[in-house]
Amino acid sequence: SSSEGFGVAEKIVLLTFISAVILMAILGNLLVMVAVCRDRQLRKIKTNYFIVSLAFADLLVSVLVMPFGAIELVQDNWIYGEMFCLVRTSLDVLLTTASILHLCCISLDRYYAICCQPLVYRNKMTPLRIAVMLGGCWVIPTFISFLPIMQGWNSIGIIDLIQQRQFNKASNSTYCIFMVNKPYAITCSVVAFYIPFLLMVLAYYRIYVTAREHARQIQVLQRAGAPADGRQHPPDQHSTHRMKTETKAAKTLCIIMGCFCLCWAPFFVTNIVDPFINYTVPGKLWTAFLWLGYINSGLNPFLYAFLNKSFRRAFLIILCCGDERYRRPSILGQTVPCSTTTINGSTHVLR
Repeated sequence: SSSEGFGVAEKIVLLTFISAVILMAILGNLLVMVAVCRDRQLRKIKTNYFIVSLAFADLLVSVLVMPFGAIELVQDNWIYGEMFCLVRTSLDVLLTTASILHLCCISLDRYYAICCQPLVYRNKMTPLRIAVMLGGCWVIPTFISFLPIMQGWNSIGIIDLIQQRQFNKASNSTYCIFMVNKPYAITCSVVAFYIPFLLMVLAYYRIYVTAREHARQIQVLQRAGAPADGRQHPPDQHSTHRMKTETKAAKTLCIIMGCFCLCWAPFFVTNIVDPFINYTVPGKLWTAFLWLGYINSGLNPFLYAFLNKSFRRAFLIILCCGDERYRRPSILGQTVPCSTTTINGSTHVLR
C-alpha cells in the first residue's frame, strides 16, 4: 500500500546501500572464481569446486535478481510485466536455494576429509561424485522454483489475495508480488533451508569432535615420543600442520555457514509463519529480511579473504597484478626424518 512506500530521503539511502551490496557481490564473487581458475594449488582442493559453483550462484543473484528488486523498491512500481515477474521470482528461489545446497555439499566434503580415512575420502569424493553433487545443487532447486511457480502451485487458494496486492489503485502502481500458500511455504522452506541446515550442523559437530580428538592424540604421541631425560622436543611439523589446517578449514566453513543462517533464517522463519497468521507480516519487514539474505551473496568472498590464507594470497596476487611478494615459497627444502604410527585407524607422523 502507499502507506508502506519510502520517502525521498529513504530512497536515496536505500539506493546507495543496495548499490554497494550489488557491487560488493559482483566484484567479490568474480574475484573468487578468477582466483581458483588462476591458482593451481586452489584447483587441487576438491572443496573449491563447490566454492566456485557457489560463487557463480551468488554472482547470478547479484546480476539477475538484485537489480530488478532494487528498481522496484526504489520506484515503488513493477514495470516489466507479469511473466518476467514469475521468471525473476523463480530465479530468486532457484539461486538462493542453490547457495545453501552448495554449503551443504561443502560441509559433507569437509566431513569426509576430516572425519574419515584418506582412502575413504578419495573413494567418496571422486570427480564423478563431485559432478553429481554439483548437478544436484542446481537441479533440485528447479523443483521448488520454476516448476511450481510457473504452474501457479504456490498461489492455489490465495489467488484473490495476490491479485488484490498486485495493484494499488491509490498510487496506480503495480507490484511483483510473491505469496505462497501453506503447503508450498512448508515444502520450500524445509527443502531449501531446514534440511540442509540440519545436515550442516551434524557434519560440523562431528568435525569439531574429530578435531579435538586429533589434538588430544597428537599430544599423547608427542609425550610418548619424549626422550628419557625428560626434555621436550618441538611438536612434529607434519602432524601439527595437518591438525591446524583441518581445524581452521572447519572453523572457516562454520563461520560461512553461520553467516548464511543469520542472513536467511529470519526470511525462512517468516516464510512459514506468514501464511498461518493470514499474511499480516508488514511489507517493510519482508523487504528487510529479503535483502538481509541477499547480503550473504556478497559476504562469502570477504569471509574467504579474511579467514583462508590460500584465498587471501590468491586475491592479493590478482589485485596486485602478480606481485612476487605474495607468491608461494618453494615447497622444496630440508626434510625431517620421521616415522609413522597408527591410533584408532588414524595415521600420525612422529619425529
